[in-house]
Order: sequence, then C-alpha cells, then structure tokens
Amino acid sequence: MLVLQNVRKCFGDKVAVDDVSLRFEPGEFVGILGRSGAGKSTLLRTINRLTDPTSGSITWGALEITDLRGESLRSWRRRCAMIFQQFNLCPRLDVITNVLVGVVAERPLAPSLLKCFSARDRARAILELEALDMASAALQRAETLSGGQQQRVAIARAMMQEPDVLLADEPVASLDPVNTEAVMDALHQVCRQRNIPVIVNLHSLDIARRYCDRIVAISRGQVVFDDVPQRLTNDALVQIYGGSGKWSRDAAYAMEPAA
Repeated sequence: MLVLQNVRKCFGDKVAVDDVSLRFEPGEFVGILGRSGAGKSTLLRTINRLTDPTSGSITWGALEITDLRGESLRSWRRRCAMIFQQFNLCPRLDVITNVLVGVVAERPLAPSLLKCFSARDRARAILELEALDMASAALQRAETLSGGQQQRVAIARAMMQEPDVLLADEPVASLDPVNTEAVMDALHQVCRQRNIPVIVNLHSLDIARRYCDRIVAISRGQVVFDDVPQRLTNDALVQIYGGSGKWSRDAAYAMEPAA
C-alpha cells in the first residue's frame, strides 16, 4: 500500500501541496482532478521523488520513501514508474529500443549505450508491446507513430521497469478521442492485470467517471474530494473548480460549466 501522510511541498512562499494524506491500494485506478496549478503534478512528483516534499511522510509498505537517497532512491524511481504527457521517446530510435530503455538503469552502461540488449530483454519488450497491441510497430521509428501509439510505447517502456506503482501525469491531454480511449484502456488493463495502483492526473471529468474506481480532487494544494465517481456532485465540482453555474454530468472537460 502507498501511503501519504501530511505531505507538504513549498516552492519558496508558494504552497503547492498542502498537508495531503492519502492511501492507494493495489489494483486501484485513481484519477486526480483539479484546476491547472492546483498541485496535481507536484503531488505525483513527490510520490516519485522527482521533487522532494518539504515535510510529511510517503511510505510503500515498510519502506519510507522520503528518506531514500542514492541507489535506494534510484531503485524507488524504477519501482514507481511515471508516464508524461510529452511521451519522452527518442523519435529516431525504433519502438523496441525505446521500450528497452526501461531496463537501462538495471543493466551495465556500456552495452546499453551500444543498444546491446539480451534476448530475454528483447523478448520481454515484444511481450509488453503485444499486450498494448503495438508489437507490429516494434521496428518502426517512434517519430512515425501517432500520439496515442507513442503513449502506448511509453506505457510499455514503463512496464519494463516492473513497477509496483504507475503514475501518469495528464497522459491523454494532447490526444484525440480515439487515441485517448486506447491509452486509457491500456492504463486500465495494466492496473487490473498487474494489480498495482495506477494514479492518473486528468482534466476530463467524463474520462474520470468512466475509468476511475476513485477520484481525488485537489484545490490550492489541498484534497477537497476523495470518493467514488458517483458521488462527484455539482456542489463538489463547484468546490473544486469554482464558479456557480450548473455542471453537466457529461461535460467533456470538468472545468467547463454547462451553458
């Protein structure tokens, strides 16, 4: 279980994450909602330790994440994989090599620089791509793929790390509806098949209601909602996003009140 206890992150005088306490169970698909600047990305980065919390505690089982340094911290970042909106693939490399980047941190540096990966690693990479319906593109250059396909490659790369936790920071924000569905289906599949917590920052209220077991909403760095999607009422949305208009249940984006 991943547990955050009174986590706070400040950038100078600005409080980005303010006294957040949350628990994430194995096999739980959690959507994080909130306005731009609410603290969603900072929250994920504190979990992954891409940024250090100012105070508070983050634990995975008996492991105290906030105390990790050096190789122990690098190990945690492998176990807590992160997917970004920008895909972060090398466009000129083929798909399978981009996926194999997921094991570079665990392998000798020189062979990795020369793209010399073992047959076992290559077989694993193909299996990860196959699970995401991307094996047929294994030898294509990443730059030839659509945005949704590139994001699925990024998910396969993350799965090569054999993570205990998967974080995704607005993974579908730049995708069209068809690719959005493909990527969200892939993340949901990972959550169910691997039985790991998947925590996804989202803007779309409709997507959050469709895919998430639970929604956590953040406003000004604080948790203002933590419950099942069915309890995300109009009053809760006003508290999260502000405004006083009537919110549509089927709004494409949660920040847009219905006319």
